[in-house]
Order: sequence, then C-alpha cells, then structure tokens
Amino acid sequence: MPPGEKRAARSQIEFSDTAWDHSGDIELHATKRSKFLIIFLTVFVHLIGFGIVIPLLPLYTKSFGASSATAGWLIASYSIFQFLCAPLLGRLSDRVGRRPVLILCMAGTVLGFLLMGLADCLWLVFLGRIIDGITGGNISTAQAYIADITKPEERSKGMGIIGVAFGLGFIFGPAIAGMLAQISMAAPLLFAAGLAFVNTLALAFYLPESLPREKRQTTRQDVPLSEVFAGGQARIQGLLMATYFLETVAFALLTTTYPLFTERAFGYGVKENGYLFASIGVLGAIIQGGLLGRLVKRWGEKALIVIGAIFSIGGFVMLPLGTTTQLLWTATAAIGVGHGLMTAPLNGLASRNAAPALQGRVLGLMASAASLGRIVGPILGGGLLLVGALPEENQYGQAAYFTSAGLVVVTVILIGLFRGTTPKEVIRHR
Repeated sequence: MPPGEKRAARSQIEFSDTAWDHSGDIELHATKRSKFLIIFLTVFVHLIGFGIVIPLLPLYTKSFGASSATAGWLIASYSIFQFLCAPLLGRLSDRVGRRPVLILCMAGTVLGFLLMGLADCLWLVFLGRIIDGITGGNISTAQAYIADITKPEERSKGMGIIGVAFGLGFIFGPAIAGMLAQISMAAPLLFAAGLAFVNTLALAFYLPESLPREKRQTTRQDVPLSEVFAGGQARIQGLLMATYFLETVAFALLTTTYPLFTERAFGYGVKENGYLFASIGVLGAIIQGGLLGRLVKRWGEKALIVIGAIFSIGGFVMLPLGTTTQLLWTATAAIGVGHGLMTAPLNGLASRNAAPALQGRVLGLMASAASLGRIVGPILGGGLLLVGALPEENQYGQAAYFTSAGLVVVTVILIGLFRGTTPKEVIRHR
C-alpha cells in the first residue's frame, strides 16, 4: 500500500472503531485484542456472579427463615427486572454509547452483590437481587459493542467470545461458591462484588467507546412484529418459541430447587452443589463448544432436540427416585447433556427459518421466550417443591421434577409438529 493511502486508512480507523486496517499494523491489532479481552472479562465476570448464586441463593435465603417458594420468587425477581429493563438499557446505549452503559451495569452488579452479602434481613437480599436485575444489560450491551468493532462477515466469530465466556463463567461460578461458602454463606457474594468492582475499573480506564457520536443519533425503524409471523411463519416460529420457553421453564425449575433438594435428600451444602452445577457447565461447554457442529451436520437440529429431550426426561424422572450419589450424578449429567443438546439447535432452527432482514427480531423473540421461562420456572419450582415435603410422605422433589419431565415431553410433541421452510421459501414469503 502506498504511504499516502496507508496514512488515510489509519486516519479512518482513528475516527471509526468499525473500520478495519489491513496493513498489518501491530499496535492496532493489539488495541483490538485488548477490547475483546475486556469485553470477554466483562461477560465472564457477569456469568461468574450468575453461577455463584445458583447453588448458593436458595440455601442463603433459607438461613433467613425463607421457604422454597420465597426462594423461587427471589431468583425470579432478577429475571423479571432484567426482562423489563434490558431493552431500555440497549436503547440507552444507542443514544449515549456502549461504554457508559457497561460501566453502569457492572456498577449495579457491585451494589447488588454487596447488598446481598452484607444483608441482615431478607428484604435487603431481595433489593440487591432486584438492583442487579435492573442493571442486568451486560451481555446485550457487550454484544452491541462487538457488533460495533467487527465487520459483518466477522461478526459471528466475534460473538463467539460471549459463548466461551458464558460457558466458563457457569463452570467457575458454582465451583467458587462451593469453595468460599466454607468461610461463610456471604463470602461468595462479597467475592463476586469485588470481582465486579475490579471489572468496573477496567471498563472505566481501559475500554474505549465503540459507537462514534455521529452514529448515535441514527434512527432505526423496528421491524413490525407482524412481519415476523407473516407468510406462514406464525406456526413455524410459534412452535420454536413455545418449545424454547417450556425447555427453559423445566431447566430453571431445576436450578431453583436443586440445592434445597440435595440438602434434604443427601445432606449436601453449597460446596457439593457448586461442584454439581460446575459439572453441568463442563458438559454444556463440551457439547456446545466442541461437539455440536459435528452432531448437527450428522443428525440435524430437529433430531438433536429430540435426543436432548430424551436425556432430560430420563434425568428429571431419575432425580427424585434415586437413593445413591451415583444415581444423583447420573441424573444431573443426563439433564446437563439434554439441556446442551436442545438450546443451541432451537436457536439455529429459528435463525434458519427466518429471512435475513428478520434475524435480529426473531432471535430477540427467542431470547424473550427464554427470559419468561426463567421467570416462570423458579416461581413454579419453589411452590412444587413443597408438595410431598413431609418426611412421612417420602415424595420430596417428585412433584417438581416430574413436572419438568412433563414439560419436556410436551417439547417433543411440539418439535414433532415442526415443519421448516427452505431459505428460498422464507425469502419468497417476505
């Protein structure tokens, strides 16, 4: 490249983070790597916190005298406020930039975990969880940041770092909860607050803004909801969203009740539950990170969803009937494999059966279906765990986990009714 053109290319990059230099400039690529690293750490820290509360929070609320139903509402409160506020935070990031919103979200995580860790009454635990939910736009804003700094053809690869951070956070979070809970029940929560505080400083001092000022005022017309379901797509996308919702309810029901169930049935505490949840994270990372591409190529998404459902149904039925730790671990592993085989193919089918212009809206609706599932699951599970809770009934957990199994059976029926369209048909509908 001639010197004049090279200088022009570099000048363009200085004014726009979306421009890419092809001259092999080492300093530029180092800066690009540092941006990805900070975004990766932001999602990783967010998911570590999420992974910490899964095995810990039901037992932590019990220490305040709360019932399993109250624990379900506490866990659901985060998803409720995240569902309500995440779109508002996304819209705010379009107006003021990604960096301020990321800092705001992570600062909210710090405050939320501090309140939970220092709480001396249950309402402060609720307040901390709600604050964390209100500012829970970390992942969606991080995705927007990556979209700002990558070319369209590189975007899927760039988004992959969020999937990696998600998997690792779900592995390390429960394990950290299990280790630090030996000090006190509040120790993992305070550790998460400290980790989030360090990440907030990194965002404030080292992450540059990705959205130039001249692009913040650009108005983008939303795709009308009617377009998503036009041309025969109502049945296709409706079936996929309903399947995703029910699968998420079943899994969220498990994550809410599992620590209370294993404490009652096996005498497990946060440490043992942390390791069990970490094992689910490992299985999910192996399946979605290494095996899924090959499995989809060989079997197809629809077959994998059915196979995953069979694993999940078997695990849910086995869980409350097992009397040994070997059966407990086997049932947990089966549910982990089933969840890993179902979630990504469902999103894949939704994407493949949507026109290119509707990808964002369709996948956004799938995410909304999952968010609603994470609201319904904890509330439903907290109430169902009380059914058969008396010692003489010897049915503890059966109502909850048999319900999860039944929900997954319905997903098999729904996916059996699914008949996808070809890409050409989808385009013609539009």
